[in-house]
Amino acid sequence: MQGMGEGDCPFEFNFDAGTFKVGDTVSYRIVGNPMFEDMPFAGELLEVHDNHVVIAGDPNDSAVRYRGTREDRPQVQASEI
Repeated sequence: MQGMGEGDCPFEFNFDAGTFKVGDTVSYRIVGNPMFEDMPFAGELLEVHDNHVVIAGDPNDSAVRYRGTREDRPQVQASEI
């Protein structure tokens, strides 16, 4: 995320799905809608399960949650948005 401050990314991401824990910040992708597929998103993990994660979709609204795949960069289906 260049151009934000000193050129450093303001987020510290966990890209290792094997070590995911609640509170980690992950970079995720939205799939199933061409408008979003090339854009990375950042979110906090609210739940970590064996085969999926739950990501906070809006830091200002705790009711907005997205179910994503459990992989290094989770994928969220556009229908979740």
